[in-house]
Amino acid sequence: MRVGVGTPRQTQIPPLELPRYSAERLSGIRCIATKLKPESPKESSLTAMVMQRLDALVVLTLTGEGFQRRGGGAAGYVKEAYLAHLIPKQDTNVDDRRYWKVSPPLSLDVLTKQDFLELVEGLEAEFEREYVSQEVDANQERVLVVGMMTGEMERAAFEDSVAELERLVGSAGGEVLQTLKQRRNHPHPQKVVGAGKVEEIAIATQTLGANLVVFDRDLTPSQVRNLEELIGVRILDRTELILDIFAQRAQSRAGKLQVELAQLQYMLPRLIGRGKSMSRLGGGIGTRGPGETKLETERRAIQRRITRLQKEVNQLQAHRSRLRNQRQNREVPTVSLVGYTNAGKSTLINALTNAEVYTANQLFATLDPTTRRLPVPDSTTSEPRTVLLTDTVGFIQELPPSLIDAFRATLEEVTEADALLHVVDLSHPAWESHIRSVKNLLSEMPVMPGPMLTVFNKIDQVYGGTLAQAQAEFPSAVFVSAGDRLGLETLRQKLGQLVRDAVVSL
Repeated sequence: MRVGVGTPRQTQIPPLELPRYSAERLSGIRCIATKLKPESPKESSLTAMVMQRLDALVVLTLTGEGFQRRGGGAAGYVKEAYLAHLIPKQDTNVDDRRYWKVSPPLSLDVLTKQDFLELVEGLEAEFEREYVSQEVDANQERVLVVGMMTGEMERAAFEDSVAELERLVGSAGGEVLQTLKQRRNHPHPQKVVGAGKVEEIAIATQTLGANLVVFDRDLTPSQVRNLEELIGVRILDRTELILDIFAQRAQSRAGKLQVELAQLQYMLPRLIGRGKSMSRLGGGIGTRGPGETKLETERRAIQRRITRLQKEVNQLQAHRSRLRNQRQNREVPTVSLVGYTNAGKSTLINALTNAEVYTANQLFATLDPTTRRLPVPDSTTSEPRTVLLTDTVGFIQELPPSLIDAFRATLEEVTEADALLHVVDLSHPAWESHIRSVKNLLSEMPVMPGPMLTVFNKIDQVYGGTLAQAQAEFPSAVFVSAGDRLGLETLRQKLGQLVRDAVVSL
């Protein structure tokens, strides 16, 4: 039996310390509180009940008369009682944030006749039916997305970032149940968002049956620990979500090697103070990948593993460098496709070369670079000339530094290319922002790549004045639809000119 002194909110037990805590069960704890005012429980007490999934909350109102307690304080006889408990999801009113039922004033005689065991068993039966109906796909995470807009952010950029995070969750195999947003001048140092928003997240997690909360920013280890204790489910940040997607997509040995290195570099500084969340081996988003079995090893063992992986990545880098030198000795120009993730680079290389690279309408569908030959007309003689097209990993805003470092062997395909094709998804509402993000990442490369041709893709999905705007702003660009094979011949002609300019500049 656990006794706390204070209000239900003041004596709140962290979800991870409760006897049992899950979407289909109550916690096994019943709370009794007293107060002098003859009024029903306050919303703060009811919110604490929801966050802890208490079996029931009973509030006894006292008369303040009849006898005096030694030392003063609340005293008197019980005047009336209120009984509160959670209610099934179908009975809730999410707009009014009513996830509970509060009885009218009851006498002690009526309250003592309440069969609490029957009440709890009936509620848990309803919760279990809801839980089973939600478990359509046991492998699909049920995710709550949280975005926070700080003072320096623009509204449009913030909305694009949150929408992108929702797509990242879908690409990782999760289902977004709800998105919560908050505006603050600065992130809270311990909880990222404010205390009221943490409660809102915890309540939404319980009522919707979410088992994962993803934040649209990087979190410190202490912030993750604090949030997990307060909310009771796993917490992921943007970087860890992207790493999970990379872990799913990596197919080749080189890709798996680089992903494992990135995961370990990200996890190493976060092992201290991780607490119970260190044993994240139950499956699901944020727990996959070659590096997951290293979570519970000692730091020195992980550091040794990182050192070995870095050596292997260096060997991979040297091997690819030799291959590039061989191509250069044969005087075969190379062109790398770059662009924001899901811009259609793989679809374009398939349309041009019949490469049969895997494609899907999801972020980071392919990670491993693919190189194919493509004949293009020489811009001077009109004779066919062979170029090598290389499909590279897609970019994204705020690409995790650990990924940039781990994938340097792959990204060198960009820096060593004679020219670049910058593929842009013109159908995306944030296509202008995507162009800026890619150019910013390219500017951070150790070696500036050669000349670049902008290719606007998916023009078959563009409506309104977007096409005219892009044509006016980028008069030398090429407009294609790789899926419908539109504009490919024009692109071949432009590629011939691009390669000639690149060779001349050398």
